[in-house]
Amino acid sequence: MSGTDDDSVYVESTIIMTTVRAVAPFVFTFGLFVMFHGAESAGGGFQGGALVAAAVLLLAFTFGIEATRAWLASALVRTAIAGGGAAFAIIGLATVALDGAFLEYVAYGYGSTGTKYGIELVELGIGAVVSGVLVGLFFSLAGGDFELAPGGDADAETGGEEP
Repeated sequence: MSGTDDDSVYVESTIIMTTVRAVAPFVFTFGLFVMFHGAESAGGGFQGGALVAAAVLLLAFTFGIEATRAWLASALVRTAIAGGGAAFAIIGLATVALDGAFLEYVAYGYGSTGTKYGIELVELGIGAVVSGVLVGLFFSLAGGDFELAPGGDADAETGGEEP
């Protein structure tokens, strides 16, 4: 290595930083658009959540993983996952409480408007779960918070057998 205390490979590039600063807000906004537009055409929560997560990963690769992890608290990621799942469950169970089937939006009594907003809220919840899980997995893998195999790396290379 270089012999210094800081052996990181992170190098700032003015071109990349400027490009990501310009592109990331559009990717994030497009991800939200895809989430909300999934009720009427192709797209939806999964695709939109993946785009939102991609915007966060762009920032992480550009400005540093640890800096992005500090900016985006893990509590926020966990809240997005839990909030998205809760939104899905609440919307579905509310229709059951109104004498309809699970996610039967016409039970709200608003006709096509209730259906449209119900689907959009479900898509937003799914998008929050997907983006939260993808960002959380990325930070876990980038931080080395996992083990390849029980017993360390030696078992992973030999398939768990002693040499």
